[in-house]
Amino acid sequence: MTYATSRREWLADAAISTLAHSGMRGLTHRAVDQAAGVPAGSCSYYFRTRQELLRAAVERLAELDITEIDERPALTGPASIEEIAEATANLVERWCTAGRERMLARYELALEAPRRPELREALHTAGSRHRAVAETMLAAAGATAPAAHANAFVACLDGILFNQLTAAAPHRLSPEQLRQSLLNVIHACAGPQRP
Repeated sequence: MTYATSRREWLADAAISTLAHSGMRGLTHRAVDQAAGVPAGSCSYYFRTRQELLRAAVERLAELDITEIDERPALTGPASIEEIAEATANLVERWCTAGRERMLARYELALEAPRRPELREALHTAGSRHRAVAETMLAAAGATAPAAHANAFVACLDGILFNQLTAAAPHRLSPEQLRQSLLNVIHACAGPQRP
């Protein structure tokens, strides 16, 4: 886990928390100050506009995600498809429990992006880091065209995450169903294995 090491990161983390708990309408400089437990005006000192604050939240989300992905060697180096599926399932479970707040904030931002081109661009830049990791992972799984399948894999993973976070209990995947679903998706994206 990456902890905030600067006031800017601390405020970005507070913005993420505010988004998760209060949505886009609740995201104000004052609300972030309160969530961060800092004096009034601190957030607006570091992030003059709401757009700067939103960009900081997106960049911090990407940083935290990539750090957690990097902590799982099976996702960034040579590994079997089964090891990759297991590591990915563990990451999804983490993002739906300890990282739930971050995922909810991400969906708030994603829903706002069609109305804010600058936010859409920030999310695209952050998402490109996820797609690069997916490409590396699929290559490690033996895919012959990992770049061609990285977008599809990320989209499937995003759909699984959304379902796990928002679905009623009977529709959430059990840990075993989650692992099997990810194994199927990785097999499909990796294609025939290299000899």
